[in-house]
Amino acid sequence: MQIKAAAMTAALLALLTGEALAHFGTVIPSENIVTPAKKNVQLEISFIHPFEQKGMDMVKPKQFFMVRGGEKTDLLPELKEAKVLDHQAWTADVAIKKPGVYGFGMEPTPYWEPAEDIYIIHYTKTLVAAFGDDQGWDEPLGLATEIVPLTRPFGNYAGNSFTGKVLLNGKPVPDAEVEVELYNKDGKFAAPSDYHVSQVVKADGNGVFTFACPQPGWWGFAALNKADYKLKGPDGKEDKGVELGAVLWTYLDSYKSK
Repeated sequence: MQIKAAAMTAALLALLTGEALAHFGTVIPSENIVTPAKKNVQLEISFIHPFEQKGMDMVKPKQFFMVRGGEKTDLLPELKEAKVLDHQAWTADVAIKKPGVYGFGMEPTPYWEPAEDIYIIHYTKTLVAAFGDDQGWDEPLGLATEIVPLTRPFGNYAGNSFTGKVLLNGKPVPDAEVEVELYNKDGKFAAPSDYHVSQVVKADGNGVFTFACPQPGWWGFAALNKADYKLKGPDGKEDKGVELGAVLWTYLDSYKSK
């Protein structure tokens, strides 16, 4: 209940201040479809408000890895410090050598959010297809909580509906609430109201949700749940609640003229 109360407080603050407060971990690649002309991807790892284009400092993640065909590769040593929206973030340059679907997963170091009096841990993932292969995109990466796509997460157009399943400890989360935001690069779009910044969809009894993405670009889906454990607060004394986020990023294209 502590997480819910904190979320209600944050929502009230958003209405009073005109600032929405949804947080999203990001793992955003330079492309989500790799062709022979481009054999590597650059990944941006950050913690931001994606629509509002406001950043937060992110210390080095606990895990950053790649999965292809069931084989897991540790990419933590590949991370380099960077700036995203004038805050500490991370990048990695990864060579793509073989056909396949590459899953990139990140577990952050817990982020203390004083405004909500909780820790936030957003397990974040994205999927990249390479050289024409499209097998394995619906397999979990093994994160503590994650969204498994039920719509192939690449080769889609803006306006398509996207369907995913929310997992926590490998099991579906009934009635999960999923926040959705567009990565509003360069602040191109303005929201008609604060309610439009983070859109919300509810999963069904099997943890499955569907959302139609109206604009081309990167879209983030974040399913939030309360952890069954607590962490010591910054003072090292009082135990604090933990918000677990399952975050998935997918790209929607626009039609091209001939």
